[in-house]
Amino acid sequence: MTNHVMLNNVAHKDLRVINRHGAQFGDEIGTVLTFPTEYADMQREYPIFFRKDAASGEYQSVALLGFSKNENLFLDGTRWNANYIPGIIARGPFLIGFQEQVIDGEPRREPVIHVDLDHPRISRTEGEAVFLPHGGNSPYLDQVALALRGMRDGLEVSKTMFAAFQELGLIEPVKLDIKLSAEETYSVLGLHTIDVGKLAQLDGQSLERLNRSGFLQAAYLVVASMGNVRRLMSLKRQAAARSVPA
Repeated sequence: MTNHVMLNNVAHKDLRVINRHGAQFGDEIGTVLTFPTEYADMQREYPIFFRKDAASGEYQSVALLGFSKNENLFLDGTRWNANYIPGIIARGPFLIGFQEQVIDGEPRREPVIHVDLDHPRISRTEGEAVFLPHGGNSPYLDQVALALRGMRDGLEVSKTMFAAFQELGLIEPVKLDIKLSAEETYSVLGLHTIDVGKLAQLDGQSLERLNRSGFLQAAYLVVASMGNVRRLMSLKRQAAARSVPA
């Protein structure tokens, strides 16, 4: 269940957010949505793939966290073991909502921060304060607002980016087959990535168009992120070693 309400510093003056990680907070997931606006940070830690949304048929960016649906290899007890936490995780119980406002005599839908009061991270006794004692935004809430803004902008950019990639035939399906040992293998299906061969063969006009839009850099960041599959394999082996009885 969810209980979304608009955040305000009167009704929610004592609100706190638990910032540790674990299954009870929904962190045991094998993939997480990501956005072009955070590719530069994401590609240093996670492999970035594309996946078609079953409902809309549109491509989305996802970061691979493990090799099965509920496996997050970056979870280390109550810690998220990475230097960058994906924005959709860092936002915690907050999301972007809209409020009707009259600006210069015209009604407009302006983005505002909402909070899910039924989210398991919500607390009144522990965690990060959302507001300062005198009502201003806490540094934590400022970070959340930055993550939400990146997600909102990233959603807008994604549609144009994927349209450009599809027009140039740059998206190709990939079956990720992982062999950790003779007995232990994994296959991750439904993923897509950048066709490196077609990217290298683009003509100057197409490259210039991609470069001007910022999508050329995005394509190369996705390609560069593939090296993190090896990191996931290493994390998987470490997890397996810890689970073996002494």
